[in-house]
Amino acid sequence: MAVNSRSKGKRGELEAAGKFRDYGYDTHRTAQHCGMTGVADIEGVPYIHLEVKRRENLNLYDAISQAVRDHREGELPTVMWRKNDSEWLMVMRFDDWMKLYQAYEMSENETKEVREADG
Repeated sequence: MAVNSRSKGKRGELEAAGKFRDYGYDTHRTAQHCGMTGVADIEGVPYIHLEVKRRENLNLYDAISQAVRDHREGELPTVMWRKNDSEWLMVMRFDDWMKLYQAYEMSENETKEVREADG
């Protein structure tokens, strides 16, 4: 039985948006139009351009190229991918991941300094 790829993609986008809602983000699937660039598959995660892929095999470089092509200034192009019976993965370019990690590291250092000053 063939799986309708458009239907599977829509279900994947709804599922992915739900994952973010589980963490408190007000996310929703966007209504994309064929070939329309600059519109992520899911909106509601600030600073991240999300392309959702729900398929068994994925060319990661093609997928991240789409995210890079379509992202807006100030957004980090990211691919959220899951195949059957697997967990969701986030794929991004190394330099973009480092931006996230360095922001996290700064936040952790500031939190540590506040705790030390209070304690």
